[in-house]
Formats: sequence, C-alpha cells, structure tokens
Amino acid sequence: MAILSKIRDRSIALIAVIGLALFAFVLDPSTLTDFFDSTKINEVGEVDGESISRLEYAEALDSYKTKTNGRVSDMQAAKTVWENILKEKIYTKQLQLAGVTIGENDVLNTIINSSFVQTNPQFLNEAGLFDKDSFMQFLKDTKESEDQNLWIAWNNYINEIATNLKRDTYNNLVKVGLGASLKEGEYSYREDNDLVSAEFVYIPYSSIPDSLVSVTKKDVESYIKKNSNEFEVEASRDISYVKFDILPTDEDKEEIKNKVGSYLEDRDDINKVTAQKIVIQGLKNSEDYNLFFEENISDIPMQEMYLMKGELPESISESVLSGNVDDTFGPYEDKNYFKISKITKVFFRPDSVKASSIFIPYVGSQGALPTTTKTEMQAKASIDSIYKLVRRNKKKFAQIANEINTDGSKQNGGNIGWSSHNLSFNSPRFDPELASFMFDNKTGKVGVVKSKYGYHVIRIDEQKNRQKGVRIVTFGREIIPSQETENTAFQNAEKFALDISSEENNFYDVAKEKSYQARPVVGLKIMDDKIPGFMGPQRQIITWAFGSETNVGDFQRFDIDKGYVVALLTNKTNKGLINPSKAINRVRPILLNEKKAFIIESKMKGSSLNEIAKANKVSIKEMNNIALKSPSITGVGFEPKVVGAMYYAEENKLYNKVKGDKGVFAFVVTNKESAPTLPNYEMNRQRISQDRKNKVVNIFEALKEVSDIEDNRAGFHGVQ
Repeated sequence: MAILSKIRDRSIALIAVIGLALFAFVLDPSTLTDFFDSTKINEVGEVDGESISRLEYAEALDSYKTKTNGRVSDMQAAKTVWENILKEKIYTKQLQLAGVTIGENDVLNTIINSSFVQTNPQFLNEAGLFDKDSFMQFLKDTKESEDQNLWIAWNNYINEIATNLKRDTYNNLVKVGLGASLKEGEYSYREDNDLVSAEFVYIPYSSIPDSLVSVTKKDVESYIKKNSNEFEVEASRDISYVKFDILPTDEDKEEIKNKVGSYLEDRDDINKVTAQKIVIQGLKNSEDYNLFFEENISDIPMQEMYLMKGELPESISESVLSGNVDDTFGPYEDKNYFKISKITKVFFRPDSVKASSIFIPYVGSQGALPTTTKTEMQAKASIDSIYKLVRRNKKKFAQIANEINTDGSKQNGGNIGWSSHNLSFNSPRFDPELASFMFDNKTGKVGVVKSKYGYHVIRIDEQKNRQKGVRIVTFGREIIPSQETENTAFQNAEKFALDISSEENNFYDVAKEKSYQARPVVGLKIMDDKIPGFMGPQRQIITWAFGSETNVGDFQRFDIDKGYVVALLTNKTNKGLINPSKAINRVRPILLNEKKAFIIESKMKGSSLNEIAKANKVSIKEMNNIALKSPSITGVGFEPKVVGAMYYAEENKLYNKVKGDKGVFAFVVTNKESAPTLPNYEMNRQRISQDRKNKVVNIFEALKEVSDIEDNRAGFHGVQ
C-alpha cells in the first residue's frame, strides 16, 4: 500500500512534467527532443564542452583498479582517474591551441627509448642489442591474442605514456617562455639589499575596544560578495552520528578463553558416522598437529614457529624459555586471540647471522631468469666445482660471486648481509635449508646448499647473540563478540532510531539520556568516502547525506563493519558562495579592523609626525635599515604593506593614514641606502628564471582553474 501511495503521489508530478513538455512542443517542436535528450544521462562530466562519457570513465576506473590490485578505495580510485582524464583532455586542447600534435610515432619512440623496453631480454637479438622489429611483433601478437589481459595492460601503459608526453611537451613549451630580463634581476637585487630607515607613528587596531564597533550580518554578506573568489565553496554536508560498536564483552572473552583451554586435554566425542564413542586428543597428548588443528578448527593456521625471547608473547615468554619439549602453555591472550601453545623443540642459536653466497639457479627453480639455461644436474656440477675453488679462498669467493650472481649481492662479493633468526625461519620467502645451514653451523663454515631458488655456496661470516629458543605450535581462537552481543548492539541502534523518530524527542537529548556519544562531522564532500571516527570507507552514509530526498533533520540507521550507526543530517551547504554564518569567524576580524581603521584615521590629524603623535598621545618611533625582503618592524611585527610604502616613498615627506596589518601608520622616510651597483645581475636573473620554471609543476592546477569543468560523477557513484 505504501508503494501504491508513492506512485499516486508522484503521478501528479509526472503528469505536470509531461504537460510542460507538450506545451513546449506546441511552441517549438525541437524542444521535445531536447527535453527528453538522454545525452546527459550517459555523461559523467564535461571539460570545455567536451563530453566525458560514463563508458569512458567506467573503463578508466576499472583499468585503474586492476592496476592497483584493489589497494585503494573506490573513491580514491575515482579521484585519481578523474584527474587523469582531466589532464589528458586539458593538455590535448592546450597543445591543439598551440598548433602542436603528439602523434603515434612520438608515443612509440618514447616507449622504445625507455630503459624498460631497451633492456628487456625478450626484445634483444643474438648480439644482445635491442631489436625494434621483435618489439613491434610482440605488440602485434599481444593485440591479436585470445587472452586480452596482457594487451589491456600494454594499452593502458601506452595511453599513460601518451598523456605524460602531452603534459611534458606542453610544460616544456611554457618553460621556454619563463625567462627573466637583467632589469628584473636588478630590481630583485635592489629589493633584497636596498635599505630604508624611517620615523613613524603607529596606532594599533587593538587600541580601539571591540565594543565601539559592530559587524552586522549585512556587512559580512557584502564583504563576501565583493570578494566572491575567496569564498567559493563546494557542496557539503554536516552530520552527527551515534555509533553502536559490536565489541566482545567480558563474558564473551571468558567463554572463548574456557573453550580454548578445553583443547589442552583429551575429550570424549561421538563419531557422527558410526555413532561410536571416540577420544579426541588434546594438544598435550597430540603428535599429529595437522589432525589436531583440523578436528578443533583453529583461527590461526597450523605452523611450527621458531621463536626466541623477544619474539615470544610477553605473558608466556619466561615460562616457555624455562620449559621443555612437550610442555604446554595457556590459555593466554595475545593479539586479539586466546591461545594455547606447545613446545616441540628446544635449541640454542644466534639471533642473527651475516653470510655470503654464490648462487646458481637452474631451469624450474624459483630463482630462474628468462636467460637461465642450466639443468638441475648442470647447476649442481657447477656449484660443486666452485665450492672446491672458494671454500678456503675468500678473495676467489668474492671474484666468482661478482661474476655469476644475479641478485643484489652481485658486485658486493656475494655479501647478503645480516639475516635475523625470526625472518629466516618464519618467513615463507626465506628457504628453510638456507636458514638451517646459516644458524646451525659456526662462523667460518662454508658449504653447498640446495634451496627452492637454486644451488648456493654459503659462507657464514659473523654470528651474534647466541641464545635459547623454542619451536612451538600454537592453536588459537579470535576474540569476537557472541551472537547475543551482536543482537544487543542491533537492538540498541534500532531503539535509538525509534526514540528519535518521535517529534517530542531530540537526537542529542536522547543520546545524552542514554549516555551515547553524539559526534559531529562538518564539511563532508560529495565524492568523499572517509568519515572521521570510522575505520574504512563509509560511502553509503555520504550518498544518503547528499541524496535529493534527504533533508536537514532526517536520520537513518546504517550497518557498518563491526557495528551500526545512526546518522542525522544537520546542515546542507550548496555549491557557490559560503553561508555568511559559516564565514563570520574569518570575516569579522577583517571588518573590525576596517572599521577601527576608520576611527583611527579620523584622529590622525596634523601636518607633522609630532602633531599626529601628540594628538593621539603616542610617541614617535624609529626603524633602521629595513629591506623589502624582510618587512618586519621592531615592536610592531610583520608589516609588508607599510614597509613597501616606505620603500617607494620620497625622503623627508610625511605620509599619513597608511593602513597596515596591525594598525594605522604615519611615517617619514629619513634615509634610503642603496646597495652597491653590480657589474651585472646575471645571477639574480637566473634565480628569477629558475624560480619561475620551478612553478611549472603548478601549471595543471592553473589550467584547471580557467577550464570550464562540469563534474557529474556523483550520480555514477550512487548519489540520487
């Protein structure tokens, strides 16, 4: 019934829309086509009249997400992709206006000349030189391949190079024109080194009480209109919210702890297939740890870890290191888990080892390169021969390592640096055979080791901090809220939403009554996805806040990760000039000073500094040898406008009613000291020129400002 009611309500509006369209058609038939034109529906924006289609934007977005492998949020991706599209279109237009064309050959040559392509073994001939024909054939084959994933990646790379080439070409064109003249160099030198001295009378704005002047709302509005460029704002929303986190209670923790503790001992159970009584071994008596983990469902994967004192959980470290094989520990809390552990081995090892390696991969090993040709047997024969040459000869070891190694130890005598015990035995990237050799042998030992990467001659160069350690197996369950706790959080959120739906109840009053924390958030933008106080993106709340049917005072409950939230829309700010009420803190001090200046100026009467000082009961002050580049006046502060006025004033002439940042001045310049004339001002000219060229990085932002950009992406991202 509610749906039918909405249809009836909206049918009146629909009839009105159709009526207006038909009336327009009678006056001008072409308007009907324009009225229902769907072109805008298929656009997400425009740049200087050029459309950005939904398809173009969606494909670019999908490509970027694939490229980043999901490491960025949807809105972060949206912002980057939008900027890239704007860059491509803006720079293309600017180059067209300049009569410059970036063609396919320009892009291709840039790619071909990149080190990435030039040094790729896939594109080298038998002489080891880059073969352009081979590269071009590769692109052709990739484009025509049934599996288009590789071509999509290359096509994206080509498009990226094209966009960057357009940017660099335009920026370089601009750079060429950003020089400076010797006269500018001289002006710069003078402003930096010419000095000015003066006597002055200064009456600060703070000398006039705020109570003597008033700033009205109309004053603020007038100031904003006169300075509209400074007060343009994006559309934004303000909300307040109450969060209902689903967190484990003390009762939840105790239940999990007891459950984990029960897995230490054997327990009786019933076989679901045979209905016979069986005994499931606890961790104390278990020897098949894979079976134990399978039967009891651990939230921590089965792994035997090699740990020393600093790597063990602090709560059990001392007791574990004084324990023996088969001793068990727990249940104990560690990193949001309740755990039980068992010692499976006790050892004494250094906590870090420095070693050197000579390395030979073979076809099929993880260390093999496209150029690897040796079989496993050939690699083993080669490493055995090398071992005989280097086992007692460090100099020979370094020479051969520099010749044949293909990893980072090449040209470093085979030195692979220090390896920690923890990473060597517990990281999947480190080979266990290498780890065992390095940590179970003594300094100076040289030997041959086969790893998943290939064959190695390993030499142990140094070892540090030999100590006791253990290999332990650890079972654990994550500390999570119970279903009852989740239900309570949901019921609290629902009850709060129900309470504030009543006209008599206020959001903040109800929150205070129930001791909930109501948190305000100001200035959410339409393309945001992060909200202060939340972990991770909260796009659903943003889209609701900007929805066309969401009004100030509306609220809604949302499901969030590990909880619920009830949000209240407290304010809408439309795109355009800022609301005077939000700008008053920024504008009021400016207007106060302007009005105080008017009062001060009326008192600054006299034909000399003495008369002005006497009329205002202040003394005449002095400033000596001030340069324009450092416009600070002792006892006053930073006053660039006043010092600038002094710098270009005539000597011994009274200047009155000069408004500064901190007050009103009257001054007489007593002396100007010119810096020595230089033979030339080339250094200053070069500095100005370089400063200007360094600002080329800001060109795109400037181009964006003067471009006519229409951004309608919000609809694409869920705002109705």
